[in-house]
Amino acid sequence: MLDDGVGRLILTTRSQQQVPAGWEGSLPEYTAYQAFIRAGKVPGTDFTYQSPLQGGRMEKGGQVLDFLFHDPPDLAVNIQGVYYHYQFGIESLARDKIGREQMLGSGITVIFIDEDDLMADPDYYAQEALNYRDHSRLGPGGS
Repeated sequence: MLDDGVGRLILTTRSQQQVPAGWEGSLPEYTAYQAFIRAGKVPGTDFTYQSPLQGGRMEKGGQVLDFLFHDPPDLAVNIQGVYYHYQFGIESLARDKIGREQMLGSGITVIFIDEDDLMADPDYYAQEALNYRDHSRLGPGGS
C-alpha cells in the first residue's frame, strides 16, 4: 500500500499503478472510473464523480458520493477502502450505513464496491454495481 498524499492509504497492484496527474481521488476510485467508462458510461453525462449531497462533508448529515449516476438515475456507487472504511473502526462503518439509508430515503440506491474486490476484477464489479448488485462486506450477507 502507498500513501496517496492526503493521508489515505491506497492499494496498489504488482505493476504499481498510479493515478494520472491531476486526478483528485484514490487509485481504486480511478480504477472504478475507468471501468465505468469501459462499461459504456460517459463522465458528466451518465455519472458525476465526487458528487456532494446535502452540503457534502462540510455539513452535518451531508456526504460525498464517489459516483452518482444520471443513467440509471437512482444509483450511486461508493468505493470502500479497506483501511478507511473497514479497519478505521465502527464509527466509519456506522457512518457508511447511515449514509446509505439516507440516500435510500431520497430514492437513491447506494452500492458499495470493496477496494480489494475492485482492484482484483474492476470490470466485473463495476458491471455488478451497474446492475444493482452489492458484493461488499456491507452489502446483503456482508458483515
